[in-house]
Amino acid sequence: MIVFRQKGYHAASMNDLGEAMHLSAGSIYKAFKDKRSLFLLVFERYLLLRNSELHRRLAPCASGRGKITELLQFYLDSARATEGRCGCLVVASAIALQTMDQPLAQRIDEVVQRNQRFLVSLLELGQQDGSIDNTLDSEAAAGLILCIAFGLRVAGKVSDVTNEEKTLALALKVLG
Repeated sequence: MIVFRQKGYHAASMNDLGEAMHLSAGSIYKAFKDKRSLFLLVFERYLLLRNSELHRRLAPCASGRGKITELLQFYLDSARATEGRCGCLVVASAIALQTMDQPLAQRIDEVVQRNQRFLVSLLELGQQDGSIDNTLDSEAAAGLILCIAFGLRVAGKVSDVTNEEKTLALALKVLG
């Protein structure tokens, strides 16, 4: 997982993957058929782990605004230090989308669209509970929050995100 996160799908060689897993290339091919099959398994595992952690952090939040605040904090935390330098497998894969085969590109796109729908649902929850301005265009706001979240992961890959509290406060200003 770390090799794919750090290098991306195309730059991760079988030697890199074998070294990380302490396996020979032949053993990898026996176990996973090819790099694509291994990547798909790793990608699904990454999604499971990240989504589980995010939902665990969102569970205690009472309002839609609280959930959005915690979601943005989750992405800020993910952009820090070693975790940030490893990178986000979804973001890296979305960037490489055009150079991936169609089924793989479609799977990545499905994940990005699912993230967008999840954000819309959190915004609508906040509009229903009164914690978010009900005149806010939830689709447009979700798109902006997704861009901010993915941008934080890109920024974390190359350096530490500065002024985290101000960044979070500014992002939340959009919600009214």
